[in-house]
Amino acid sequence: MVAAAHEPAGSRLHGLVSARGAVAAVLVVSVAGSLLAGMAGGLLRVGVATTSADWVGRAALAHAALMLCGFMGTVIAIERAVAAKRRFAWSVPLLSGAAGVLLLQGADGLAGTLLALAGLAFLAVNLQLLQRQRAPHTVLLLAGAGAWCAGNLLFAAGAGPAAVLPWWFAFLVMTVAAERLEMTRLMRRRPAAQPLLVIVLALLLLGAALSAAWPAGGGVLFGAALLALAGWLFTFDIARRTVRAQGLPRYMAVCLLAGYAWLAAGGLAWAATALGAPARDLALHGLGLGFLFSMVFGHAPVILPAIARVKLLFGRFFYLPLAALHASLLLRLAGGLFDFEARRAGAVCNALALALFALTLAASALAWRRRHPA
Repeated sequence: MVAAAHEPAGSRLHGLVSARGAVAAVLVVSVAGSLLAGMAGGLLRVGVATTSADWVGRAALAHAALMLCGFMGTVIAIERAVAAKRRFAWSVPLLSGAAGVLLLQGADGLAGTLLALAGLAFLAVNLQLLQRQRAPHTVLLLAGAGAWCAGNLLFAAGAGPAAVLPWWFAFLVMTVAAERLEMTRLMRRRPAAQPLLVIVLALLLLGAALSAAWPAGGGVLFGAALLALAGWLFTFDIARRTVRAQGLPRYMAVCLLAGYAWLAAGGLAWAATALGAPARDLALHGLGLGFLFSMVFGHAPVILPAIARVKLLFGRFFYLPLAALHASLLLRLAGGLFDFEARRAGAVCNALALALFALTLAASALAWRRRHPA
């Protein structure tokens, strides 16, 4: 105790920096691991044999949990921890990231427990953010955190995909909707915009809640709410104006508007699937890849500099992976309706598009450093 009290300030600072570096390294490995494993498992699910390793088989079984929680949930939790500026907030991405690693080890029970704890902690983080800033978008972020918590608790309890997936997707969709609602402050907001969004998202949550006990009714309501949300975003989002701009604002708007089109298609397919139509792949991947990854592509040039302190040099080459993503989705989801080989080829091209985007980010970071060597 005495020695610690007289420890030089430089040593304490070095220890703090080392601890932060260790946390950052763990998070990078867990996020990247969940994404790569989820991609490998997804390819195996469509018949593309990536390897005979046991972990790939486990990744195929846990594909949704790896992509929606291990990857996207962890990334959103990191963003929220940066905003919260509280140490306990970092427990959320550490828990969900560790859950992704455990899923690859076959420890599904422990992974479910960690996800449940992550969901509960995430609720606390968002409640603190709401107390700090009482605004409509922070209320929606808290509701989205509740959806993730509900899905994680159901997953830990052993519930099936029909009960869990709507809650996970509701969390991600509501997070995007809340952030876009905040952006409407930059333009004249119509009086009906906010109440309409609240009604749509309430129906989305109701559809998620009904899906386990009444799959047909809950699924139709959930899909209809997704379609209505796409209509709201097309009508009220600022992307309708910024798409006429230049440079990064225009690129982000293109990503957003393309994603909203997939959100509408995914909503229709979700309702159709609930009624017995063979549209499950379009429902899940129209949302998961078409909508959510369009959001990732669009926001990464802004989020990475803000969170990871990685400067990016934006250029027109960012449109290449975006075009590859949507072209491969059309091949997979449209061509795949009539030809399974087209579906398989589209899935491979989906993975290549994500890899191309990662390479684009790396090249952009290197280009920035070359242009600003200081």
